[in-house]
Amino acid sequence: MRRPHWPRRVFAQLLLSQTVVTVGVTAVTAGLFLAPVSRELDRDAMQRALSIAQSTAADESIARAASARDTAAVQRNAEQIRLATGASFVVVTDTVGIRLSHTDPAKIGQRVSTDPEPALHGENVTAMQEGTLGRTARGKVPLRLADGRIVGEVSVGISDDSIRRRLLGMVAGILLCAGAGLAAGTVATLVLARRLKRRTHNIAVADISALLVEREAMLHGIREGMVALDARGRIRLANDEAVRLLALPEDCTGRPIDEVLPPGRLAEVLTGRTEGADLPAVRDDRVLVVNRMATADGGAVVTLRDRTELESLVRELDNTRSLTEALRAQDHEHANRLHTLLGLLELGRHEQAAEFISEQSGSHAALAARIAEQVQDPHAAALLAGKAAVAAERGIRLTVTPDSHLPDTAVDPRAVVTVLGNLVDNALDALTGGTVEVTLRASGATLLIEVADSGPGIPAELRERIFEEGWSSKDAPANRPRGLGLAMVHRLVERGGGRIEVGAGPLGGARFTVHLPEALHAPATAPAPSGCAPTHLAPGAGGDPALPRPEHLRSRPQAVIPLLVEAP
Repeated sequence: MRRPHWPRRVFAQLLLSQTVVTVGVTAVTAGLFLAPVSRELDRDAMQRALSIAQSTAADESIARAASARDTAAVQRNAEQIRLATGASFVVVTDTVGIRLSHTDPAKIGQRVSTDPEPALHGENVTAMQEGTLGRTARGKVPLRLADGRIVGEVSVGISDDSIRRRLLGMVAGILLCAGAGLAAGTVATLVLARRLKRRTHNIAVADISALLVEREAMLHGIREGMVALDARGRIRLANDEAVRLLALPEDCTGRPIDEVLPPGRLAEVLTGRTEGADLPAVRDDRVLVVNRMATADGGAVVTLRDRTELESLVRELDNTRSLTEALRAQDHEHANRLHTLLGLLELGRHEQAAEFISEQSGSHAALAARIAEQVQDPHAAALLAGKAAVAAERGIRLTVTPDSHLPDTAVDPRAVVTVLGNLVDNALDALTGGTVEVTLRASGATLLIEVADSGPGIPAELRERIFEEGWSSKDAPANRPRGLGLAMVHRLVERGGGRIEVGAGPLGGARFTVHLPEALHAPATAPAPSGCAPTHLAPGAGGDPALPRPEHLRSRPQAVIPLLVEAP
Protein backbone atom coordinates (compact mmCIF):
# COMPACT_ATOMS: atom_id res chain seq x y z
CA MET A 1 0.00 0.00 0.00
CA ARG A 2 1.43 3.33 -1.07
CA ARG A 3 1.88 5.95 1.62
CA PRO A 4 0.17 9.26 0.91
CA HIS A 5 2.59 12.05 0.03
CA TRP A 6 2.30 15.71 0.89
CA PRO A 7 1.41 17.54 -2.37
CA ARG A 8 4.27 19.41 -4.08
CA ARG A 9 2.26 22.18 -5.73
CA VAL A 10 1.79 25.42 -3.83
CA PHE A 11 -1.96 25.70 -4.41
CA ALA A 12 -2.53 22.05 -3.38
CA GLN A 13 -0.56 22.49 -0.18
CA LEU A 14 -2.48 25.66 0.61
CA LEU A 15 -5.83 24.00 -0.09
CA LEU A 16 -5.06 20.96 2.06
CA SER A 17 -3.50 22.88 4.94
CA GLN A 18 -6.22 25.52 5.00
CA THR A 19 -8.94 22.84 4.94
CA VAL A 20 -7.32 21.03 7.87
CA VAL A 21 -6.95 24.30 9.76
CA THR A 22 -10.55 25.31 9.04
CA VAL A 23 -11.92 21.96 10.23
CA GLY A 24 -9.74 22.04 13.34
CA VAL A 25 -10.66 25.61 14.20
CA THR A 26 -14.36 24.89 13.68
CA ALA A 27 -14.21 21.81 15.93
CA VAL A 28 -12.27 23.61 18.65
CA THR A 29 -14.61 26.59 18.47
CA ALA A 30 -17.68 24.36 18.76
CA GLY A 31 -16.13 22.54 21.73
CA LEU A 32 -15.16 25.77 23.44
CA PHE A 33 -18.67 27.06 22.90
CA LEU A 34 -20.39 23.91 24.22
CA ALA A 35 -18.38 23.81 27.47
CA PRO A 36 -19.67 27.13 28.85
CA VAL A 37 -23.15 26.37 27.54
CA SER A 38 -23.18 23.16 29.62
CA ARG A 39 -22.09 25.03 32.74
CA GLU A 40 -24.66 27.73 32.07
CA LEU A 41 -27.41 25.12 31.77
CA ASP A 42 -26.34 23.63 35.14
CA ARG A 43 -26.47 27.05 36.79
CA ASP A 44 -29.84 27.76 35.23
CA ALA A 45 -31.22 24.43 36.53
CA MET A 46 -29.89 25.10 40.06
CA GLN A 47 -31.46 28.56 40.10
CA ARG A 48 -34.73 27.13 38.87
CA ALA A 49 -34.64 24.46 41.59
CA LEU A 50 -33.92 27.17 44.20
CA SER A 51 -36.84 29.27 42.97
CA ILE A 52 -39.23 26.31 43.23
CA ALA A 53 -37.91 25.54 46.72
CA GLN A 54 -38.40 29.16 47.83
CA SER A 55 -41.98 29.18 46.46
CA THR A 56 -42.76 25.92 48.30
CA ALA A 57 -41.29 27.17 51.59
CA ALA A 58 -43.43 30.30 51.32
CA ASP A 59 -46.62 28.19 51.61
CA GLU A 60 -47.63 28.48 55.32
CA SER A 61 -49.88 25.42 55.08
CA ILE A 62 -46.87 23.25 54.26
CA ALA A 63 -44.91 24.79 57.16
CA ARG A 64 -47.80 24.15 59.64
CA ALA A 65 -48.26 20.58 58.35
CA ALA A 66 -44.52 19.93 58.71
CA SER A 67 -44.56 21.37 62.23
CA ALA A 68 -47.51 19.08 63.08
CA ARG A 69 -45.78 16.17 61.26
CA ASP A 70 -48.83 15.75 59.03
CA THR A 71 -47.04 13.75 56.34
CA ALA A 72 -50.20 13.23 54.24
CA ALA A 73 -50.80 16.97 53.87
CA VAL A 74 -47.13 17.65 53.23
CA GLN A 75 -46.92 14.84 50.64
CA ARG A 76 -50.05 16.03 48.86
CA ASN A 77 -48.94 19.66 48.59
CA ALA A 78 -45.35 18.74 47.60
CA GLU A 79 -46.50 16.41 44.79
CA GLN A 80 -48.84 19.08 43.45
CA ILE A 81 -45.93 21.54 43.25
CA ARG A 82 -43.63 18.91 41.64
CA LEU A 83 -46.14 18.06 38.95
CA ALA A 84 -46.91 21.72 38.31
CA THR A 85 -43.24 22.77 37.97
CA GLY A 86 -41.78 19.68 36.26
CA ALA A 87 -39.19 19.17 38.97
CA SER A 88 -37.69 15.73 39.54
CA PHE A 89 -38.58 15.83 43.25
CA VAL A 90 -39.87 18.15 45.99
CA VAL A 91 -38.79 16.84 49.39
CA VAL A 92 -39.84 18.37 52.74
CA THR A 93 -37.99 17.30 55.93
CA ASP A 94 -38.30 18.02 59.61
CA THR A 95 -35.64 19.66 61.75
CA VAL A 96 -33.45 16.51 61.83
CA GLY A 97 -33.59 15.68 58.09
CA ILE A 98 -36.37 13.05 58.16
CA ARG A 99 -38.38 13.07 54.93
CA LEU A 100 -42.02 14.17 55.20
CA SER A 101 -42.55 13.92 51.41
CA HIS A 102 -40.92 12.15 48.45
CA THR A 103 -41.76 11.01 44.96
CA ASP A 104 -41.37 7.46 46.31
CA PRO A 105 -43.75 7.18 49.32
CA ALA A 106 -41.69 4.26 50.64
CA LYS A 107 -38.83 6.66 51.42
CA ILE A 108 -40.99 8.90 53.61
CA GLY A 109 -39.77 8.73 57.19
CA GLN A 110 -36.17 8.08 56.16
CA ARG A 111 -33.28 10.52 56.47
CA VAL A 112 -32.27 12.40 53.31
CA SER A 113 -29.11 11.25 51.48
CA THR A 114 -27.45 14.69 51.43
CA ASP A 115 -26.52 16.98 54.28
CA PRO A 116 -29.54 19.17 55.36
CA GLU A 117 -27.61 21.17 57.98
CA PRO A 118 -26.86 24.36 55.93
CA ALA A 119 -30.55 24.82 55.06
CA LEU A 120 -31.68 23.96 58.63
CA HIS A 121 -29.36 26.72 59.83
CA GLY A 122 -31.07 29.29 57.58
CA GLU A 123 -28.90 29.19 54.40
CA ASN A 124 -30.04 28.88 50.78
CA VAL A 125 -28.06 26.15 49.01
CA THR A 126 -27.58 25.38 45.25
CA ALA A 127 -25.46 22.45 44.06
CA MET A 128 -25.13 19.56 41.64
CA GLN A 129 -25.40 16.50 43.86
CA GLU A 130 -25.75 12.75 43.56
CA GLY A 131 -28.77 11.31 45.45
CA THR A 132 -31.23 8.42 45.42
CA LEU A 133 -32.66 9.72 42.12
CA GLY A 134 -29.25 10.17 40.51
CA ARG A 135 -27.34 13.35 39.72
CA THR A 136 -29.56 16.42 40.01
CA ALA A 137 -29.37 20.18 40.20
CA ARG A 138 -30.65 21.03 43.70
CA GLY A 139 -31.94 24.04 45.53
CA LYS A 140 -32.43 23.89 49.32
CA VAL A 141 -34.08 26.49 51.58
CA PRO A 142 -35.20 26.53 55.26
CA LEU A 143 -38.94 25.96 56.01
CA ARG A 144 -40.22 28.57 58.47
CA LEU A 145 -43.46 29.25 60.34
CA ALA A 146 -45.05 32.67 60.37
CA ASP A 147 -43.03 33.62 63.48
CA GLY A 148 -39.77 32.78 61.66
CA ARG A 149 -39.05 29.59 63.52
CA ILE A 150 -37.39 26.90 61.32
CA VAL A 151 -39.44 23.71 61.29
CA GLY A 152 -37.68 21.88 58.44
CA GLU A 153 -36.10 22.01 54.98
CA VAL A 154 -37.46 22.13 51.41
CA SER A 155 -35.20 20.45 48.81
CA VAL A 156 -36.08 20.60 45.08
CA GLY A 157 -34.15 18.72 42.40
CA ILE A 158 -34.07 18.87 38.59
CA SER A 159 -32.75 15.77 36.87
CA ASP A 160 -29.41 15.94 35.02
CA ASP A 161 -31.03 14.05 32.16
CA SER A 162 -33.38 16.95 31.47
CA ILE A 163 -30.38 19.31 31.45
CA ARG A 164 -28.55 17.08 28.97
CA ARG A 165 -31.64 16.93 26.79
CA ARG A 166 -31.69 20.72 26.65
CA LEU A 167 -27.98 20.71 25.78
CA LEU A 168 -28.48 18.18 23.01
CA GLY A 169 -31.27 20.32 21.67
CA MET A 170 -28.83 23.22 21.40
CA VAL A 171 -26.03 21.11 19.91
CA ALA A 172 -27.88 20.70 16.64
CA GLY A 173 -28.04 24.49 16.17
CA ILE A 174 -24.40 24.88 17.19
CA LEU A 175 -23.27 22.20 14.76
CA LEU A 176 -25.37 23.76 12.03
CA CYS A 177 -23.63 27.10 12.54
CA ALA A 178 -20.25 25.36 12.70
CA GLY A 179 -21.00 23.52 9.47
CA ALA A 180 -21.97 26.77 7.75
CA GLY A 181 -18.72 28.35 8.93
CA LEU A 182 -16.75 25.31 7.78
CA ALA A 183 -18.38 25.43 4.35
CA ALA A 184 -17.68 29.15 3.98
CA GLY A 185 -14.07 28.65 5.06
CA THR A 186 -13.60 25.77 2.64
CA VAL A 187 -15.03 27.78 -0.27
CA ALA A 188 -12.82 30.77 0.60
CA THR A 189 -9.79 28.46 0.81
CA LEU A 190 -10.62 26.94 -2.58
CA VAL A 191 -10.96 30.39 -4.20
CA LEU A 192 -7.67 31.53 -2.64
CA ALA A 193 -5.92 28.34 -3.73
CA ARG A 194 -7.14 28.70 -7.32
CA ARG A 195 -5.97 32.31 -7.42
CA LEU A 196 -2.61 31.33 -5.97
CA LYS A 197 -2.37 28.60 -8.58
CA ARG A 198 -2.72 31.18 -11.34
CA ARG A 199 -0.29 33.60 -9.71
CA THR A 200 2.38 30.95 -9.06
CA HIS A 201 1.92 29.24 -12.45
CA ASN A 202 1.33 25.94 -10.66
CA ILE A 203 4.95 25.60 -9.53
CA ALA A 204 6.14 23.34 -6.74
CA VAL A 205 7.26 24.65 -3.36
CA ALA A 206 10.79 23.35 -3.89
CA ASP A 207 10.92 25.22 -7.20
CA ILE A 208 10.21 28.52 -5.45
CA SER A 209 13.35 28.26 -3.36
CA ALA A 210 15.39 27.31 -6.40
CA LEU A 211 13.93 30.19 -8.41
CA LEU A 212 14.77 32.68 -5.66
CA VAL A 213 18.36 31.44 -5.44
CA GLU A 214 18.72 31.55 -9.23
CA ARG A 215 17.18 35.02 -9.41
CA GLU A 216 19.56 36.40 -6.80
CA ALA A 217 22.55 34.87 -8.56
CA MET A 218 21.41 36.16 -11.95
CA LEU A 219 20.49 39.69 -10.85
CA HIS A 220 23.67 40.28 -8.92
CA GLY A 221 25.90 38.47 -11.41
CA ILE A 222 24.95 40.23 -14.66
CA ARG A 223 26.91 43.29 -15.72
CA GLU A 224 23.82 45.27 -16.70
CA GLY A 225 21.83 47.34 -14.24
CA MET A 226 18.26 46.27 -13.48
CA VAL A 227 15.65 48.18 -11.50
CA ALA A 228 12.15 46.81 -10.78
CA LEU A 229 9.41 49.36 -10.03
CA ASP A 230 5.93 48.85 -8.61
CA ALA A 231 2.72 50.46 -9.88
CA ARG A 232 3.37 53.58 -7.76
CA GLY A 233 6.86 54.13 -9.15
CA ARG A 234 8.68 52.87 -6.06
CA ILE A 235 11.81 50.73 -6.29
CA ARG A 236 11.07 47.08 -5.55
CA LEU A 237 14.48 45.73 -6.49
CA ALA A 238 17.80 47.09 -7.74
CA ASN A 239 20.77 44.86 -8.44
CA ASP A 240 24.36 45.73 -7.59
CA GLU A 241 25.18 47.12 -11.03
CA ALA A 242 22.13 49.43 -10.99
CA VAL A 243 23.11 50.74 -7.56
CA ARG A 244 26.61 51.45 -8.88
CA LEU A 245 25.56 53.06 -12.17
CA LEU A 246 22.83 55.23 -10.65
CA ALA A 247 24.70 55.93 -7.38
CA LEU A 248 21.60 54.84 -5.44
CA PRO A 249 21.55 54.98 -1.63
CA GLU A 250 21.56 51.74 0.34
CA ASP A 251 17.96 52.29 1.50
CA CYS A 252 16.58 52.88 -1.99
CA THR A 253 14.15 49.94 -1.85
CA GLY A 254 10.60 51.17 -1.31
CA ARG A 255 11.43 54.78 -2.25
CA PRO A 256 10.17 56.59 -5.41
CA ILE A 257 12.56 57.23 -8.29
CA ASP A 258 12.12 61.02 -8.00
CA GLU A 259 13.33 60.78 -4.39
CA VAL A 260 16.62 58.98 -5.08
CA LEU A 261 17.55 60.60 -8.43
CA PRO A 262 17.91 64.30 -9.28
CA PRO A 263 15.45 65.86 -11.75
CA GLY A 264 16.41 65.33 -15.35
CA ARG A 265 16.19 63.02 -18.31
CA LEU A 266 17.34 59.94 -16.39
CA ALA A 267 14.51 60.24 -13.87
CA GLU A 268 12.05 60.98 -16.70
CA VAL A 269 13.06 57.80 -18.56
CA LEU A 270 12.99 55.56 -15.47
CA THR A 271 9.52 56.75 -14.43
CA GLY A 272 8.15 56.33 -17.95
CA ARG A 273 7.42 60.02 -18.53
CA THR A 274 9.84 59.84 -21.48
CA GLU A 275 9.22 56.83 -23.70
CA GLY A 276 11.35 55.10 -26.30
CA ALA A 277 13.90 52.36 -26.85
CA ASP A 278 17.63 52.58 -26.16
CA LEU A 279 17.30 56.07 -24.70
CA PRO A 280 20.64 57.72 -23.81
CA ALA A 281 21.03 59.38 -20.42
CA VAL A 282 23.85 60.74 -18.31
CA ARG A 283 24.53 60.05 -14.61
CA ASP A 284 27.51 62.05 -13.39
CA ASP A 285 30.24 61.21 -15.94
CA ARG A 286 28.64 57.98 -17.12
CA VAL A 287 26.77 57.50 -20.39
CA LEU A 288 23.86 55.07 -19.96
CA VAL A 289 21.45 53.45 -22.39
CA VAL A 290 18.07 52.89 -20.75
CA ASN A 291 15.18 50.60 -21.71
CA ARG A 292 11.90 50.39 -19.79
CA MET A 293 9.34 47.59 -20.07
CA ALA A 294 5.96 47.70 -18.33
CA THR A 295 4.75 44.66 -16.35
CA ALA A 296 1.27 43.20 -16.01
CA ASP A 297 0.80 44.51 -12.44
CA GLY A 298 1.28 48.13 -13.48
CA GLY A 299 4.97 48.28 -12.56
CA ALA A 300 8.01 48.21 -14.82
CA VAL A 301 11.46 46.71 -15.26
CA VAL A 302 14.25 49.07 -16.32
CA THR A 303 17.57 47.87 -17.75
CA LEU A 304 20.70 50.03 -17.82
CA ARG A 305 23.76 49.57 -20.00
CA ASP A 306 26.99 51.46 -19.35
CA ARG A 307 28.25 52.90 -22.66
CA THR A 308 30.94 55.10 -21.12
CA GLU A 309 33.88 53.00 -22.28
CA LEU A 310 32.22 52.28 -25.62
CA GLU A 311 31.64 56.00 -26.18
CA SER A 312 35.29 56.62 -25.35
CA LEU A 313 36.41 54.00 -27.86
CA VAL A 314 34.05 55.31 -30.55
CA ARG A 315 35.28 58.83 -29.97
CA GLU A 316 38.90 57.72 -30.15
CA LEU A 317 38.09 55.89 -33.38
CA ASP A 318 36.46 59.01 -34.81
CA ASN A 319 39.44 61.12 -33.77
CA THR A 320 41.85 58.62 -35.29
CA ARG A 321 39.85 58.57 -38.51
CA SER A 322 39.79 62.38 -38.61
CA LEU A 323 43.51 62.60 -37.94
CA THR A 324 44.17 60.01 -40.63
CA GLU A 325 42.23 62.05 -43.14
CA ALA A 326 44.04 65.19 -41.97
CA LEU A 327 47.41 63.46 -42.39
CA ARG A 328 46.37 62.40 -45.86
CA ALA A 329 45.58 66.00 -46.70
CA GLN A 330 48.89 67.13 -45.16
CA ASP A 331 50.70 64.51 -47.19
CA HIS A 332 49.14 65.97 -50.31
CA GLU A 333 50.14 69.48 -49.19
CA HIS A 334 53.65 68.29 -48.37
CA ALA A 335 53.92 66.75 -51.82
CA ASN A 336 52.89 70.09 -53.34
CA ARG A 337 55.64 71.82 -51.33
CA LEU A 338 58.23 69.30 -52.52
CA HIS A 339 57.09 69.80 -56.11
CA THR A 340 57.47 73.55 -55.63
CA LEU A 341 60.95 73.09 -54.18
CA LEU A 342 61.91 70.73 -57.05
CA GLY A 343 60.72 73.22 -59.62
CA LEU A 344 62.74 76.04 -58.08
CA LEU A 345 65.86 73.86 -58.11
CA GLU A 346 65.34 72.75 -61.71
CA LEU A 347 64.92 76.38 -62.76
CA GLY A 348 68.21 77.19 -61.06
CA ARG A 349 66.63 79.55 -58.54
CA HIS A 350 68.61 78.29 -55.61
CA GLU A 351 68.20 81.40 -53.48
CA GLN A 352 64.39 81.28 -53.75
CA ALA A 353 64.48 77.58 -52.84
CA ALA A 354 66.54 78.29 -49.70
CA GLU A 355 64.17 81.10 -48.70
CA PHE A 356 61.19 78.77 -49.23
CA ILE A 357 62.74 76.12 -46.92
CA SER A 358 63.59 78.70 -44.25
CA GLU A 359 60.10 80.14 -44.36
CA GLN A 360 58.49 76.75 -43.86
CA SER A 361 60.77 75.64 -41.01
CA GLY A 362 60.60 79.05 -39.32
CA SER A 363 56.82 79.06 -39.27
CA HIS A 364 56.81 75.64 -37.67
CA ALA A 365 59.21 76.69 -34.91
CA ALA A 366 57.33 79.93 -34.19
CA LEU A 367 54.02 78.12 -34.01
CA ALA A 368 55.44 75.50 -31.62
CA ALA A 369 56.87 78.22 -29.38
CA ARG A 370 53.57 80.11 -29.22
CA ILE A 371 51.63 76.91 -28.37
CA ALA A 372 54.14 75.96 -25.67
CA GLU A 373 54.01 79.47 -24.19
CA GLN A 374 50.21 79.80 -24.08
CA VAL A 375 49.01 76.23 -23.42
CA GLN A 376 51.41 74.56 -21.04
CA ASP A 377 49.06 71.73 -20.08
CA PRO A 378 50.07 68.81 -22.36
CA HIS A 379 46.60 67.30 -22.44
CA ALA A 380 44.90 70.49 -23.59
CA ALA A 381 47.73 71.24 -26.05
CA ALA A 382 47.44 67.77 -27.59
CA LEU A 383 43.66 68.14 -27.82
CA LEU A 384 43.90 71.52 -29.56
CA ALA A 385 46.47 70.14 -32.00
CA GLY A 386 44.20 67.25 -32.90
CA LYS A 387 41.12 69.45 -33.24
CA ALA A 388 43.14 71.85 -35.41
CA ALA A 389 43.84 69.04 -37.87
CA VAL A 390 40.13 68.21 -38.03
CA ALA A 391 39.26 71.89 -38.46
CA ALA A 392 41.80 72.38 -41.24
CA GLU A 393 40.38 69.44 -43.15
CA ARG A 394 36.92 71.00 -42.96
CA GLY A 395 38.20 74.41 -44.06
CA ILE A 396 37.72 75.92 -40.61
CA ARG A 397 40.22 78.29 -38.96
CA LEU A 398 40.84 77.38 -35.28
CA THR A 399 42.60 80.08 -33.23
CA VAL A 400 43.68 80.62 -29.63
CA THR A 401 43.27 84.21 -28.42
CA PRO A 402 46.44 86.22 -27.59
CA ASP A 403 45.53 86.60 -23.90
CA SER A 404 45.01 82.84 -23.39
CA HIS A 405 47.16 81.06 -20.83
CA LEU A 406 46.74 77.59 -19.28
CA PRO A 407 49.40 76.41 -16.80
CA ASP A 408 50.19 72.74 -16.29
CA THR A 409 48.44 72.62 -12.87
CA ALA A 410 45.04 71.08 -13.64
CA VAL A 411 43.50 69.13 -10.76
CA ASP A 412 41.58 66.83 -13.12
CA PRO A 413 43.03 67.03 -16.65
CA ARG A 414 40.48 64.52 -17.91
CA ALA A 415 37.57 66.78 -16.90
CA VAL A 416 39.25 69.80 -18.53
CA VAL A 417 39.82 67.83 -21.75
CA THR A 418 36.22 66.56 -21.72
CA VAL A 419 34.76 70.06 -21.33
CA LEU A 420 37.11 71.71 -23.85
CA GLY A 421 36.83 68.88 -26.41
CA ASN A 422 33.04 68.81 -26.34
CA LEU A 423 32.75 72.58 -26.73
CA VAL A 424 35.23 72.62 -29.64
CA ASP A 425 33.47 69.71 -31.33
CA ASN A 426 30.14 71.47 -30.87
CA ALA A 427 31.55 74.59 -32.55
CA LEU A 428 33.12 72.63 -35.43
CA ASP A 429 29.88 70.76 -36.09
CA ALA A 430 28.02 74.07 -36.31
CA LEU A 431 30.25 75.30 -39.18
CA THR A 432 30.84 74.38 -42.78
CA GLY A 433 33.59 76.97 -42.96
CA GLY A 434 34.61 79.91 -40.82
CA THR A 435 36.39 80.48 -37.54
CA VAL A 436 36.44 78.93 -34.07
CA GLU A 437 38.11 80.95 -31.34
CA VAL A 438 39.31 79.36 -28.06
CA THR A 439 40.16 81.30 -24.90
CA LEU A 440 41.81 79.71 -21.84
CA ARG A 441 42.52 81.80 -18.75
CA ALA A 442 43.69 80.95 -15.23
CA SER A 443 42.74 83.20 -12.33
CA GLY A 444 44.07 81.76 -9.11
CA ALA A 445 42.56 78.27 -8.84
CA THR A 446 39.73 79.13 -11.27
CA LEU A 447 39.87 78.15 -14.94
CA LEU A 448 37.93 80.01 -17.64
CA ILE A 449 37.19 78.20 -20.91
CA GLU A 450 35.54 80.13 -23.72
CA VAL A 451 34.74 78.79 -27.20
CA ALA A 452 33.16 81.06 -29.83
CA ASP A 453 32.36 80.38 -33.47
CA SER A 454 31.18 82.25 -36.55
CA GLY A 455 28.23 79.92 -37.14
CA PRO A 456 24.48 80.62 -37.07
CA GLY A 457 24.35 80.80 -33.25
CA ILE A 458 21.82 79.28 -30.82
CA PRO A 459 18.31 80.78 -30.48
CA ALA A 460 17.51 82.11 -27.02
CA GLU A 461 14.61 79.66 -26.55
CA LEU A 462 16.95 76.67 -27.06
CA ARG A 463 19.82 77.75 -24.81
CA GLU A 464 18.49 75.74 -21.87
CA ARG A 465 17.28 72.75 -23.84
CA ILE A 466 20.64 72.03 -25.51
CA PHE A 467 21.92 70.65 -22.17
CA GLU A 468 19.19 67.98 -21.97
CA GLU A 469 20.35 64.40 -22.47
CA GLY A 470 19.36 63.03 -25.85
CA TRP A 471 18.34 66.36 -27.39
CA SER A 472 20.13 67.30 -30.60
CA SER A 473 19.46 69.43 -33.64
CA LYS A 474 21.30 66.91 -35.85
CA ASP A 475 20.55 63.34 -36.83
CA ALA A 476 22.30 60.69 -34.74
CA PRO A 477 24.94 58.57 -36.50
CA ALA A 478 24.45 54.84 -36.68
CA ASN A 479 27.24 53.98 -34.26
CA ARG A 480 26.13 56.07 -31.25
CA PRO A 481 23.39 58.40 -29.99
CA ARG A 482 23.71 62.18 -30.06
CA GLY A 483 22.78 64.70 -27.41
CA LEU A 484 25.21 63.54 -24.72
CA GLY A 485 28.26 65.82 -25.02
CA LEU A 486 26.78 69.09 -23.77
CA ALA A 487 24.75 67.23 -21.15
CA MET A 488 27.96 65.67 -19.84
CA VAL A 489 29.69 69.07 -19.86
CA HIS A 490 26.80 70.54 -17.89
CA ARG A 491 26.98 67.72 -15.32
CA LEU A 492 30.77 68.01 -14.94
CA VAL A 493 30.58 71.79 -14.50
CA GLU A 494 27.76 71.55 -11.96
CA ARG A 495 29.52 68.80 -10.02
CA GLY A 496 32.63 70.98 -9.78
CA GLY A 497 30.62 73.93 -8.47
CA GLY A 498 31.08 75.95 -11.66
CA ARG A 499 28.75 77.47 -14.18
CA ILE A 500 28.27 77.48 -17.94
CA GLU A 501 26.84 80.36 -19.97
CA VAL A 502 25.56 80.45 -23.56
CA GLY A 503 25.23 83.63 -25.58
CA ALA A 504 26.19 85.45 -28.76
CA GLY A 505 29.91 85.66 -29.47
CA PRO A 506 32.11 88.32 -31.07
CA LEU A 507 32.37 86.25 -34.28
CA GLY A 508 28.61 86.39 -34.82
CA GLY A 509 27.82 82.85 -33.76
CA ALA A 510 27.47 81.08 -30.39
CA ARG A 511 29.80 81.53 -27.44
CA PHE A 512 30.09 79.02 -24.55
CA THR A 513 31.73 80.32 -21.38
CA VAL A 514 32.65 77.88 -18.61
CA HIS A 515 33.90 78.85 -15.13
CA LEU A 516 35.57 75.99 -13.23
CA PRO A 517 36.49 76.95 -9.65
CA GLU A 518 39.17 74.90 -7.90
CA ALA A 519 40.18 73.41 -11.25
CA LEU A 520 43.88 74.32 -10.76
CA HIS A 521 46.20 73.24 -7.97
CA ALA A 522 47.78 76.63 -7.33
CA PRO A 523 47.71 80.16 -8.76
CA ALA A 524 49.59 80.46 -12.01
CA THR A 525 53.06 81.96 -11.60
CA ALA A 526 53.93 82.49 -15.25
CA PRO A 527 52.38 85.65 -16.66
CA ALA A 528 50.07 85.35 -19.60
CA PRO A 529 51.57 86.46 -22.87
CA SER A 530 50.46 89.85 -24.04
CA GLY A 531 50.63 91.55 -27.35
CA CYS A 532 51.41 88.42 -29.32
CA ALA A 533 49.45 87.47 -32.38
CA PRO A 534 46.69 84.86 -32.16
CA THR A 535 47.91 81.33 -32.47
CA HIS A 536 46.45 79.88 -35.68
CA LEU A 537 46.28 76.14 -35.45
CA ALA A 538 44.82 75.45 -38.86
CA PRO A 539 47.49 74.11 -41.22
CA GLY A 540 46.22 76.25 -44.04
CA ALA A 541 46.57 79.40 -41.93
CA GLY A 542 50.30 79.49 -41.41
CA GLY A 543 51.04 76.39 -39.36
CA ASP A 544 51.14 72.64 -39.23
CA PRO A 545 49.32 70.66 -36.52
CA ALA A 546 52.12 68.11 -36.47
CA LEU A 547 54.02 70.23 -33.93
CA PRO A 548 57.35 69.36 -32.30
CA ARG A 549 57.03 68.79 -28.54
CA PRO A 550 58.14 71.90 -26.57
CA GLU A 551 61.52 71.66 -24.89
CA HIS A 552 60.21 71.87 -21.30
CA LEU A 553 57.67 69.11 -21.98
CA ARG A 554 59.90 66.61 -23.76
CA SER A 555 60.72 64.85 -20.51
CA ARG A 556 57.05 64.15 -19.80
CA PRO A 557 55.61 60.78 -20.83
CA GLN A 558 53.21 61.12 -23.70
CA ALA A 559 49.70 60.63 -22.22
CA VAL A 560 46.91 59.03 -24.15
CA ILE A 561 43.66 60.62 -22.95
CA PRO A 562 40.34 58.91 -23.82
CA LEU A 563 37.98 61.72 -24.71
CA LEU A 564 34.24 61.51 -24.09
CA VAL A 565 33.21 64.27 -26.46
CA GLU A 566 29.94 64.61 -28.31
CA ALA A 567 28.19 67.44 -30.07
CA PRO A 568 24.48 67.90 -29.46
